[in-house]
Amino acid sequence: MDSNQISNFLTIGLIVLVSVFFILLAILVVIIIKDKKQSTKTTTNNKTPQTDNKNVKTGVEYSKNSIFNFMEFEKIEDNMIIRKKGRQFVMVIECQGVNYDLMSGLEKNSVEQGFLQFLNTLRYPVQLYIQTRTVNLGSSINRYKEKVNTIRDEYMRKQLNYNSMMAAEDEYTQQEINNAKFELVKVQNLYEYGLDIINNTEKMNLNKNILKKHYYVVISYTPEDNINAGYDEEEIKNMAFSDLYTKAQALISSLGVCEVSGKVLDSEELVELLYIAYNRDESETYQLDKALKAGVDELYSTARDVLDKRMEEINAEIRVKANQKANEVALEAMMNQEKLRKAKRKEERMNQLIDSIAKEILNENQTLIGEEIVEEAKKIIDTKQSQ
Repeated sequence: MDSNQISNFLTIGLIVLVSVFFILLAILVVIIIKDKKQSTKTTTNNKTPQTDNKNVKTGVEYSKNSIFNFMEFEKIEDNMIIRKKGRQFVMVIECQGVNYDLMSGLEKNSVEQGFLQFLNTLRYPVQLYIQTRTVNLGSSINRYKEKVNTIRDEYMRKQLNYNSMMAAEDEYTQQEINNAKFELVKVQNLYEYGLDIINNTEKMNLNKNILKKHYYVVISYTPEDNINAGYDEEEIKNMAFSDLYTKAQALISSLGVCEVSGKVLDSEELVELLYIAYNRDESETYQLDKALKAGVDELYSTARDVLDKRMEEINAEIRVKANQKANEVALEAMMNQEKLRKAKRKEERMNQLIDSIAKEILNENQTLIGEEIVEEAKKIIDTKQSQ
């Protein structure tokens, strides 16, 4: 091959490469032009609503349905949680666990066998739910205080009874007085013990790290076939309750084999369960009963007059303080009466003691005074004593 042929091949290759370069360059230019057109369209679409609605103020409307749609249930009725517009019913079983670590080997084996039997009896899906709650002892403290106040009133009555018996000591036997004192000391010790329990429980309640776990088994019922069959809402609810209650009782009996007791939560307990689940932080300090008393479940509430409530509180406080003062004054009067009687008895004994000492002095000085004079003096003392 000579040099002319080689040059021809090189020129042809160069022409091909240049043509390919220009073709690729044209394709790139077309793509850039299309991108610019699309970007201009999107900007114009975004600008048109703002230019058209400059003077129009649009507000977002919130309806009651939007709030209920946020929740995962519609209502709680007949110990059931109703979900998905009546297309699912849920019943919850609360279980009381056992301390597995403190059991012996044989007891652990029986519990495991019972739990295996429980799992083998399941023919429908269940859900295990564990809820950790902070232990709040406020309600327990209030109940303790009510009982301690009752014991205090009983202690005051026992104290008055014992003081009256001591004031009229001659009318009672020593055994009766000892029994009254024993009852008084017993109630006093019980009262002091109750005060110690309240103080210790209040200190314990300050610790916010006391937690308790609650274990639940959740079962559900979906009445798809019944809805399609034309049953009304009340009939579907009755069928759901009977089905769920039968399943719940079967589960409770199966759990009883492995020494786990359970019960079906009622509507109020279901409300508390969901309240704590949705209000994890607030439920520690603002419990369900306080929230219900405050009327958080009401859309509109009319509060009582503040002065009326204040007057009721003042009247109740006056009644309590008047009762305490009456007991204190009665006790003081009994003590004063008892002191007066003791003083009179001591005065009578003092006269007897004076007469007896006077007779002893006469006997000691009988040799000086004479026996007849001493006897006559003793007779005078006896006659004055009898008067």
